[in-house]
Amino acid sequence: MIREKIKQFVEKDSFQKFIITLIIFNSITIGMETSDAIMTSFGNVLLLIDKIILAIFVLEITLKLYAYGFSFFKSGWNAFDFSIVAIALLPASGSLAVLRSLRIFRSLRLIKNLPKLRFIVESLLLSLPSIGWIFVLLTLVFYVFSVIGTKLFGSSYPEWFGTLWASMFSLFQIMTLEGWADIARTISDRYPFANVYFISFILIASYTTLNIFIAIVVNTMSEIQQKISIQETSKIESIIQDENEELRNDIRNLKEQIIKLEEKISKRISSP
Repeated sequence: MIREKIKQFVEKDSFQKFIITLIIFNSITIGMETSDAIMTSFGNVLLLIDKIILAIFVLEITLKLYAYGFSFFKSGWNAFDFSIVAIALLPASGSLAVLRSLRIFRSLRLIKNLPKLRFIVESLLLSLPSIGWIFVLLTLVFYVFSVIGTKLFGSSYPEWFGTLWASMFSLFQIMTLEGWADIARTISDRYPFANVYFISFILIASYTTLNIFIAIVVNTMSEIQQKISIQETSKIESIIQDENEELRNDIRNLKEQIIKLEEKISKRISSP
């Protein structure tokens, strides 16, 4: 009984909004700690606020652990929350002082508490297998163009295409469209056909691959949305069926009571 009440309490919208507010506020205070001027004036206050907020987060996780038991860890998002709070409890002094910077990971709890963000992240995670094949395709494209670039331009421009790895790095820079025009113009002055090489690579590596990546993520989002819609529809249908069954039972009971009432009335009428 107590567990059920605690579960209802931690699942309340008002409680979730309170936690979201704390996460945002704590993210701001942690950011303020990066300023030496602010820390000189309000350092003790910010550290006290951080400890209070951490205590609230620990209390939240403790309540959820009590309410859900070991089933709490069946959800990946709950395990994620637990890990972030656990990291914040680690000692952050001496050689472990770097762990203090990991407190900003608490901001990532917004992903779990905000359904829209959680939906996007889940879509990206479910897209990983298909995205992996895009990475394989992109690696193959890089390798082919790196070999071609090394053989064509390596002797004249060793700083960009002198080795296979140098060619891959230059192509990565070109794929990001960072300074690619300068490289292309410089090489095109000596090799006029180089424009075809660079434009072909950009079209394949940047635009085509990026569009495929976006298409996969969007398709995954659509599939997840359809599953959610089907689940919600099945829940509604289940509720309607239960209500119809209850209504049938009520009608059946009402009929039985009417029949009993008629029998009583008929007996009274027939009796002298």
